[in-house]
Amino acid sequence: MSDPFERYQCQMVLPEFGISSQELLQNARVLIVGMGGLGCPSAQYLASSGIGTIGIADDDIVSLSNLHRQILYTPDDVGLFKVDVAAKKLEQQNPSVSVQPYRLRLSSSNVMDLISEFDLIIEGTDNFETKCLLNDACVLAGKPLIYGAIYQYEGQVSVWNMLQKDGSYSTNYRDVFPNVEESQVPNCREGGVIPTLAGIVGCMQANEAIKYVTGSEDILAGKLWMMNVMSGRTQIIKLRKTSAPITELQQTIPLITFEYFKENRENFKIIDVRTAQEHQDFNIGGDNIPVENLHDHFQIISAVSQPIVVYCQSGKRSAEAARKIKKTFPEKEVFSLKGGIGKLHP
Repeated sequence: MSDPFERYQCQMVLPEFGISSQELLQNARVLIVGMGGLGCPSAQYLASSGIGTIGIADDDIVSLSNLHRQILYTPDDVGLFKVDVAAKKLEQQNPSVSVQPYRLRLSSSNVMDLISEFDLIIEGTDNFETKCLLNDACVLAGKPLIYGAIYQYEGQVSVWNMLQKDGSYSTNYRDVFPNVEESQVPNCREGGVIPTLAGIVGCMQANEAIKYVTGSEDILAGKLWMMNVMSGRTQIIKLRKTSAPITELQQTIPLITFEYFKENRENFKIIDVRTAQEHQDFNIGGDNIPVENLHDHFQIISAVSQPIVVYCQSGKRSAEAARKIKKTFPEKEVFSLKGGIGKLHP
C-alpha cells in the first residue's frame, strides 16, 4: 500500500513540521472567498500542500481580462463560472483534497452560515463592501481572516481577528482601515495591476494559512506586510486596535443585472454616479449625480417613490453611492447595477 503522505515528504522533513503538522493540514477546513487573482494561487498552494477541505466562493464568470493574473483559468474557460472551473482543476491537482464550490455572491444574509463551516477564512475580494462584510462576520463569529489586497505594483497581507493567548483578538480590518467604504480607490480593471503581484500576495496568504493551521507563533496577526514589486521593498508594520466593537452586520446592497434592468427600466429611478464627462461620453439614461456630490441632491432623492438603480463604469462607485442613499433613506429600495456599464462602452 502506498504512503498517503508520500507527496508531502518535502514539507514533512522541514524542522518542527513532520507528520503531526501534515495531519493538521489534512483535517483543516479553509474557505477562500473570491477566486480571482489572489484566490487562484492561494487555492492552488493550499491544495498542493494537503489542506483537507477547501471551500471556494464566488459568483463571477471567467472573462478574457482575468487571464493575465488569474492563472488557474485558460481561454477555454471564458464564460464559465470560476468556482466550477476551479473546483475541477484543484481536485485534478490533488485528488485527496475535497473542494467545495459555492456559486454565490456574499451578502449579509448568507455570510454567517457560510463561514460557520470553516476553521479559517481567506479573502481575495476586490471591493471594500465585501472586505468589510467578511471582516465583520469573522469578528462576530470569532474566526480568523487572512486579508490580501493588490493595486498596481503594491500588495498587502495580514491576519485579522486571531485569538491571542490572553483571550483577546488581534486587530481587524476596521482597526486599520476605518470608514474604508467611503474610499474611491479603483479596482484592478480600472487602476491596473501587474500579474506577478497577484501570485506573490496570494501565495503569502496561503503561507499564512499553513502557518496558522500548523500552530506557528510567527503569524502576521497584529501586523501588516507590504510589498512593492517594482522596488522589491517589503516592510512589516505593527498594528493596534482602534475601532469601536462590531455588534452587527451592515445590510448588503442588492445588485441588479443589466438584462433585468433593460427589461424593467421604466419601473426604476435611474442615477448615473460617474463624472459629467463620463456621462456625456456614454450613458444608459437617468440623472447624472457624481458620487462625490450625492449629499447635495438628497432632497431630490427623498421625493423619489420608485426603486432606485445606481450605475457607474464598473459597479464600484455605484455600490458606494447606493450605500450612502440607503444609509440616509433606509426605507427606499436601492440597487447597484452589477458590473457597471464598462462592458457596454469600455
